[in-house]
Amino acid sequence: MSDQVFGNPARTHKDLHVWEKAMDLVAQVYSLTNRFPKEELYGLTSQLRRAAISIPSNIAEGAARQSRRLIFYWLPVSDLVRRRLF
Repeated sequence: MSDQVFGNPARTHKDLHVWEKAMDLVAQVYSLTNRFPKEELYGLTSQLRRAAISIPSNIAEGAARQSRRLIFYWLPVSDLVRRRLF
């Protein structure tokens, strides 16, 4: 997939800078939620982790379609989830 919006041509979603940043966010959310009380493991902790992992997942799904139109559909979905996290 070659897309000038992302700078360099990307072969997979792992080549996208936005996916790398999303994975950094996932790591931060997991680190933060590790400090939550154990009572929250199946509540808030689980919800935040699932929301965080959905961001790079949506980016990967859009990139796998190898269509500019489809990746531009999935990026706003990822951004919406990111905004709801914060």
